[in-house]
Amino acid sequence: MALPKFLQPYLPSYDVTKLDKDAPSVSREIITQVLNLGDDRAVRWVFDNYTLDKIRNAVKNPQRGVWNEESLNYWSQVLKIEKIENYDQAILNMNPV
Repeated sequence: MALPKFLQPYLPSYDVTKLDKDAPSVSREIITQVLNLGDDRAVRWVFDNYTLDKIRNAVKNPQRGVWNEESLNYWSQVLKIEKIENYDQAILNMNPV
């Protein structure tokens, strides 16, 4: 099933009309990018289309180097996640030392 076109700005490297929202790697990417960058409509879509467990897992076990620190902190509080695995590696650092 194709994703709605309003998600395209949050997944610029992909053609959303060709993505399967239920494929595990795709769902993780969608959840991550929308929670990181999405507007209210996109975030509502994520919560309407994925289980809370799947969303919490994407935040608790974040992809490496793709999260804005503010977004990851915000969603960990909203979703009541006490420990994020590999937190430092998950943060996108535009100024590495």
